[in-house]
Amino acid sequence: MSNPITLLDHAKHGDLKVGATDFAHVAEQHIMPISLHEIARAGTEYPVVFVKNSDSGEFQSVVMLGLKPGQNLSVKDGKWQGLYVPAVIRDYPLGLVLNPDVKDKVWIGIREEAKELTKEEGQALFEGEKETPFLEARKKALIEHFEQDQATRNILAFLAEKELLISQTITVEVNGEKRNINGLYIIDEKKLNEMPNEEFLALRERGLLGPIFGHLASMNQINRLARTEGQA
Repeated sequence: MSNPITLLDHAKHGDLKVGATDFAHVAEQHIMPISLHEIARAGTEYPVVFVKNSDSGEFQSVVMLGLKPGQNLSVKDGKWQGLYVPAVIRDYPLGLVLNPDVKDKVWIGIREEAKELTKEEGQALFEGEKETPFLEARKKALIEHFEQDQATRNILAFLAEKELLISQTITVEVNGEKRNINGLYIIDEKKLNEMPNEEFLALRERGLLGPIFGHLASMNQINRLARTEGQA
C-alpha cells in the first residue's frame, strides 16, 4: 500500500467513484497492522503477534498473512480468500492524513492511483458539493479505526511496561522444510499466570483479557498458514 495519499478535495476528486475492491495492492504483504479491537475476529483465522519499531521502541499488533516476506496467502488473483479483512485494508483507498504539529486534528486523504477509483462505476464520493452517505460512513469508520489504533498503542505500551511482551522465534514446517520466523513478540503466558492478583485484575478491568487470550489462541493458526502454503 505504497500509493501516496493526498488530501481529499471536492474540487479535485468530486467526480470520483469507488469501485469493487482489488486486493492486489497487498498481495505481497505478509503482515498487516490491526488494533486490539480486531483480535477477536482476526484471531479466528490468522496468527496475531506483535512487532517492535526499532526506532521508536513502540509495539504494534499485526496479523500474519504469510510465513515469509512478500507472501500473502489470503490474496489470490486480486481477491481476498479469507473471511476477515483487517480494517486498514477495508479503509483503502481512503486514509487519514496526520499533521504531527496539530495533535487533535486529522484529515481525510485518498490514494489517487488506486485501481478502485473510477469516474464510471461504483460508489460516488460527492453529490454536487455535498459528501455522499457512502463517504460519510467511510469517514466515520476511518475515525473509529484511528481511535482504536491510538488506544492500542497505549495498551501495548502498558503491556510492555509490565514486561508481558517477549521476543519469540517461531519455527514452522512447510512440506517437510523447517523455517524460523524471527522479530516477533508474544504475550509471556508464564509471566501472565504468575502475576499478582491485583495486577491481573487490573488487566481485566481495562478489558485486556479478551485480546490477550485471543492473541494466545490465535497462535494455533500458524499451522493453518503452513498448510495453506504447502498446498499452494
